[in-house]
Amino acid sequence: MSRFAHLISVCTALASGTVLVPTLAAAQATPPAASPAASGEVIRGLQIKGTERIDPATVRSYMKLDAGDRFTPEGLDATLKGLYATGLFTNGDLSREGGILIVTVRENPVINQVTFEGNDALDTEALQQEIQLRSRSVFTRTRVQEDTQRLLDLYRRSGRFAAVVEPKIVELEQNRVDLVFEISEGDKTLVKRVAFVNNRAFSESRLRGVLSTKESAWYRLLSADDVYDPDRLTYDEELLRQFYLEQGYADFRVTSTVAELAPDKSGFFITMTIDEGQRYKVGKVAFVSEIPRVDGASLAPLSKVESGAWLNGKLVEKTAAAMTDALGNRGYAFAEVNPDYKRDPEKRTVDITFRMGESARVFVERINITGNIRTLDRVIRREIPLAEGDAFSTEKLRLAERKLRNLGYFKTVQLEVQPGTAPDRSVINVAVEEQSTGELSFGAGFSSTESLLADVRLRERNFLGRGQDVRIATTFSGLRQEFDLGYTEPYFLDTNLRAGVDLFRITRELREDSAFDERRTGTSLRLGYNITDNLTQTIRYTIRQVNITDIDPAASRF
Repeated sequence: MSRFAHLISVCTALASGTVLVPTLAAAQATPPAASPAASGEVIRGLQIKGTERIDPATVRSYMKLDAGDRFTPEGLDATLKGLYATGLFTNGDLSREGGILIVTVRENPVINQVTFEGNDALDTEALQQEIQLRSRSVFTRTRVQEDTQRLLDLYRRSGRFAAVVEPKIVELEQNRVDLVFEISEGDKTLVKRVAFVNNRAFSESRLRGVLSTKESAWYRLLSADDVYDPDRLTYDEELLRQFYLEQGYADFRVTSTVAELAPDKSGFFITMTIDEGQRYKVGKVAFVSEIPRVDGASLAPLSKVESGAWLNGKLVEKTAAAMTDALGNRGYAFAEVNPDYKRDPEKRTVDITFRMGESARVFVERINITGNIRTLDRVIRREIPLAEGDAFSTEKLRLAERKLRNLGYFKTVQLEVQPGTAPDRSVINVAVEEQSTGELSFGAGFSSTESLLADVRLRERNFLGRGQDVRIATTFSGLRQEFDLGYTEPYFLDTNLRAGVDLFRITRELREDSAFDERRTGTSLRLGYNITDNLTQTIRYTIRQVNITDIDPAASRF
């Protein structure tokens, strides 16, 4: 119970007639009846004592009694509750001198600094982000307890259930304190064993291989899969369900998952109770279309599910996905294919009906592009094989995402389809996050023939945000100087032609080895195009001038 109690005891103890209302630290007991001297009389004034940082007017604003009100136990009780609820005071009492109500408070201290001791696995920055108390904030024990629990939860999420966090308070002058969290992190709490109950079709070792949670072993030093994680167990339940469904057990379910912590907190013992149910074979396979002008049987060749085979949930999902993509390529952007299961426990068969949800043919109403600060819109749009007004195609949308990622201009690329202003209209939202496309490199080396080597290269793959590739390179050595300049326009004249030009000049001093010096100056013109999405062809024409100078008189004419 806080020192601000919720009840008040009033006693007339002073000969002068002063009525004292004690501090609330006492008061869990039921209050005695109010003294006639205290109850019912009018408050003629208020006096606030004990404030240091807080303005007395602020204290008065939290009180439920004011001058002109009457002394009542209920009013005094509400006043103390209101003061305590502010979290600003650690203690307080009410007393009376004549008609004056005196409020004496003791302010909660201010935190000078918050520090952590003993943390190695988690850095201080991560711990500071987890707690709410900060330097210059008001200290309260409730908030310290809450932050202590937050730190414990953080350690448990990192797999350290044996961690202990103990807050310490160092009192300073001027009603200030230092808050120190002393931490004993302990070792990571590993999974000692995973056991299964009611498994008949598969062994425990086979089922353990399905789970993402693993039992601790010496060879898992660099893995965190053997660290206990409650969220991972939920994911493991879904992995088990998918595994059994792939094997034909359509009624499978996990009835319970229990994780028991060893008494010494060294590890967890996990027990998963399952109900396998029966194994089913595929009965009839039907294709029903609710989309006008779409015959469900026309998509039957895409089915990977065969009648008479063991039920395989993964093949059912792949079939539904393939049919959804096929409908998307026909322009039905929001069509859905949902498999319906009809079990026959006696025959142990499951009839599957692939239902194609009703959806109108959809056209692209608008393409919105966001996130491109430097890259021009047209550079992005030309990589999207869909234009506003075209029939929607899922395949083309996936191709657009792949082409945008392959540019190398963006850190992330996200394409999202939303309904447009009409049922047959869709809006494509393209969200990108740009990344650096410039490159600057320096190189140095030594060659037995050319002595010291130095290489400097500068490249910009998205020049001025226009998607143009500009490259400058220079190489120096004791016998060779080389300079290259390259420029590439990926969409020449807004066509699917990639054009470029290269300029080069190479000077080589070969007098000692070949009795002459050589200088080559020239240019290359390039033109390329895509034959398919994964095959390109480039045609190059190069013209150069070669000058041979400083020929040794004894050199061979050849």
